Amino acid sequence: MLRPLWLFLCFALAGLLLADGAIAQGKTPARTKTHQSTQTGIASVYSNKLAGKKTASGKIFKPNKLSAASRKLPLNSKAKVTNLKTGQSTPVTITDRGPYKKHRVIDLSPAAANRIGLDKKDGVAPVEVKPIAPAAETPEAVAETPKP
Repeated sequence: MLRPLWLFLCFALAGLLLADGAIAQGKTPARTKTHQSTQTGIASVYSNKLAGKKTASGKIFKPNKLSAASRKLPLNSKAKVTNLKTGQSTPVTITDRGPYKKHRVIDLSPAAANRIGLDKKDGVAPVEVKPIAPAAETPEAVAETPKP
């Protein structure tokens, strides 16, 4: 009865020691953040009234830039937004948080909305939002990173 328990403990201890040695030698697989999955929902258009105001990323909102707001995607990451009615798509940079209305997955700058065939008059359109690049390191973010 004690022998199976003793064998189990020996194997468990050996596994821990081997794993600890591999970790000490840096042989563990690198952990990376995974991108969010593709989202489908409704896109809306940012108001031009927000022009010149600071976004959550710290950047100034410019209606003529290809930018967007997302609740789920990381700030400064890139995504491809496709209008499911027209098939048109455009890359955008996530610079702000929102939208805050139910079923809306992204707020687009007027320039980005225009690129996918969504005009201000329509206001909303069904879209697919697919992450295409992780958050870019901005000089400000690098400067604010604490040194060990």
